[in-house]
Amino acid sequence: MPLGAIYAALVVLGLVLAAGSLLVLRGSGASPARARRLAGPRESKVGHLLDAGELPTRPVRISGRIRCREPLVAGGGEQLVAFHRDVEVRINGAWHSVERIRETRSFDLWDHDGSLPLDPSDAAEPLITIPQVWRGNPTELEEPHASIVARLAERHGPATEARAVTRSINVTDRLLVLARPTAGQDGAVTLEPPDGGYLVTNLSLPEAMRLLGGRNRRAAAGGVIALGVAIAMIAIGGIGALLSALLA
Repeated sequence: MPLGAIYAALVVLGLVLAAGSLLVLRGSGASPARARRLAGPRESKVGHLLDAGELPTRPVRISGRIRCREPLVAGGGEQLVAFHRDVEVRINGAWHSVERIRETRSFDLWDHDGSLPLDPSDAAEPLITIPQVWRGNPTELEEPHASIVARLAERHGPATEARAVTRSINVTDRLLVLARPTAGQDGAVTLEPPDGGYLVTNLSLPEAMRLLGGRNRRAAAGGVIALGVAIAMIAIGGIGALLSALLA
């Protein structure tokens, strides 16, 4: 077999392995890219950024508490700065959205040495919080959800399962936020969302890493390793095929 064909086959095998790896990672619920984004930068307190002579040029992980003048008030008097809820039903094996709620309130991220304003509407989704998940029969949904499910059933077929996933951030939570600190013309420091939005979690870093590791950590670890091997196969095969073509 010609050497170029071998390299081309290596690229194809790498693509197949990459596709399988991504399916495994998706099924495990793992999010290695967000885990790397959150854990990679150094951590800083709010006060350190305010006192820094020169701000970091890259996003940093900032720790602090919440101060909000007009929080969202949920059931039981719970005060929140972010409330995300998704209600979905399964039809023919696929999930269809019934309701998507995104409510947020701007707040100050603070410690004893100062505070910085932050708007959680610019946060990447999903929030890195432990979700509250409800699963049940679609017939258990009440209005206005029941009417939406009926319309979806007319278009796509009967719904067989329903779920509601809620993520929230309480004013009493301590946060870790991945953000890019910038200084205005007046020297005031602000927090800008990095590419992809703020990463916001009310968990400690080890807890956040476990959550982003997914439900099946062994499968997630295997998926990450296989994806790395697949990328190497594609790179080697692509370079080899290109060199073979040039030498031919």
